[in-house]
Amino acid sequence: MLFDLKGEETMSLIVGMLYSAVRENSQRLHFITNGMSQDEVDYKGPDNRFNSTAQLIKHISYVDLIWVYRLKGQILPQTLKEKFGPMIDEQDRLPMVKGISLEMLISNYEIVLGMLKDSCAQLTDEDLDRIVTFGHDNEKQATIRWGLWHMADHSRYHQAHINLLRKWYKEERF
Repeated sequence: MLFDLKGEETMSLIVGMLYSAVRENSQRLHFITNGMSQDEVDYKGPDNRFNSTAQLIKHISYVDLIWVYRLKGQILPQTLKEKFGPMIDEQDRLPMVKGISLEMLISNYEIVLGMLKDSCAQLTDEDLDRIVTFGHDNEKQATIRWGLWHMADHSRYHQAHINLLRKWYKEERF
C-alpha cells in the first residue's frame, strides 16, 4: 500500500493535499473502529467518566460539517444542525449518544466527507488564504487552509481517545 497526500483530480494541488489528509484520517477511523460491538461503541471508559466512541464520532462529524459550511461561506442549515448536532449540551459537554450503530455513525460521517469533497473541488489554492471565523461565538479567525488542516488534526486527536477506550474496554472485559 502506498501512502501519499495526493488529492483528487478535480482539486487544485494544495487543496487536494489538505483534503486527502482528512480523507486518510477518515479511512483510519474506519480501521480503528472495525469490529466494535454496540456495547463498545457506547462504552464511556472506567466509571463512565469519558466520552464514548459514539459521542466522539458524532462530534467529529458535526465539527467537520460546520467547517464545510465555513469553507462554502454559508450558514449551516437548521435541518443539518438538528440531524448532526448539537455541539454541546446544557452542561457544556458532548451530548449523550447511545444505541446508535457504528454503521449509522460512520454513514453520517461519510455524508459530511462527501460534502467536503464537493466543496474542496470548488476551491482554488488562492481561496485557502480566505479568512473565516470560528469558535463557539465566532470569536476566532483562521484561514481556510488552517481549517482544512484542523479537520484532519481534530479527527486524529479524537481517534487517540477511541484507541484508549478500546484498550480500556478490552481490559475490563477480559
